[in-house]
Amino acid sequence: MKNTRDLILYKNFEYHRLFSDFVWIMENYRSEYYNPDDIRALYYECMNGLIELAVSHGFEGNLWHCFLAFIMVNHENAYSTACERKGLVEGTINQIACHDFQILKELFDYDFKDMLETLGADGLNAIEHYRGINGNSKVFNRRIKDRICELAIHLKQARTAEEFQGTVTEFYRDFGVGNLGLHKAFYLSHSEEGAPILEPVTRIAHVKLSDLVGYEAAKKKLTDNTEAFVDGKPANNCLLFGDAGTGKSTSIKAIANQYYERGLRLIEIYKHQFRDLNAVIAMIKNRNYKFIIYMDDLSFEEFETEYKYLKAVIEGGLEKKPDNVLIYATSNRRHLIRENFSDKEEIREDMHTSDTVQEKLSLAARFGVTIYFGAPTPKEFKEIVKNLAQRHQISLTEQELYEKANQWELSHGGLSGRTAQQFINYLLGGQEA
Repeated sequence: MKNTRDLILYKNFEYHRLFSDFVWIMENYRSEYYNPDDIRALYYECMNGLIELAVSHGFEGNLWHCFLAFIMVNHENAYSTACERKGLVEGTINQIACHDFQILKELFDYDFKDMLETLGADGLNAIEHYRGINGNSKVFNRRIKDRICELAIHLKQARTAEEFQGTVTEFYRDFGVGNLGLHKAFYLSHSEEGAPILEPVTRIAHVKLSDLVGYEAAKKKLTDNTEAFVDGKPANNCLLFGDAGTGKSTSIKAIANQYYERGLRLIEIYKHQFRDLNAVIAMIKNRNYKFIIYMDDLSFEEFETEYKYLKAVIEGGLEKKPDNVLIYATSNRRHLIRENFSDKEEIREDMHTSDTVQEKLSLAARFGVTIYFGAPTPKEFKEIVKNLAQRHQISLTEQELYEKANQWELSHGGLSGRTAQQFINYLLGGQEA
């Protein structure tokens, strides 16, 4: 078996300790220099790690194959990132990658039977024919989990290192690589050293734009701009503004779901994190995805100055915003920075009052597309309630439904899509009880 220390591109995997311990056992289980009991104990530690990984990630079938497939699709290196969303690339790097895939294929084809017999250890059936508890994953959505398990099956069928490489590369082309490839959405966090990092959102709501009743013109404006963006055409930053509970945030989540397969990713950032915007953009600007930086419920009080970081990123810095990044924000305000009436009167010491007002207005002006989501009329509210009731098969007459809905909205925030959904949830809960 080739030495894994000869790997060039595929080094320092996630779960590197589990990988290297398994490989060490494969290389040394017949050695006279090590105590077989110690090797067997290390093997059972590795099995513990493999089973824990299978449960958390939802892997089934041959766990060794799933593990190797997982660390390959999650490994960001010069080759994998070049192939993401594009497929096979030209150049010497293909030969270097093939060198690594020859080593990885040997590991993939490894037969554990002799090793376990020599060590007097159990677990062959668990390695080769593992059945999950419920098939769910705490880390991936079901589609991604299934794709990794399917990749493991296809890699087993590869007869040569070249076929093995082609199968992995096709995965990179179709689904991407690493966290950015495997997940739809992210939030900004920080390492123990304070460096900004992108953490995946493992449970994004699987909503569609069609779930939002009404607002057809607003939805079309949003999809037209996003469609242009994912197609590589000129597109604008978007501001979705209007009344609370009208579907602004739902529309952004739906966009992330609708265009994920075409390489769109969503990154949520809060205004207290705007100092890190340039660092986030530096992480993503050279990747083969389209990124929407999403800011929910965006607004600033007069004393808050974080908006200046946002203005600099959107337009005006020395380095222009990359073509693969847009900013989408939602707000209840059309003008994002609170204005006082005194701003418009010459009663302050500020000698350039109009400049002060213009600075505050200029942030909203940097969103090339503004989309209004207004509160529904009573007639539109009834239509929303009716549609939601039909989807959930609520067994009430229209008259009973509307009467109960009117009573509900009077004491629960007024007319909005959110109020309608809360009312339907209330009915569903009562029916189940």
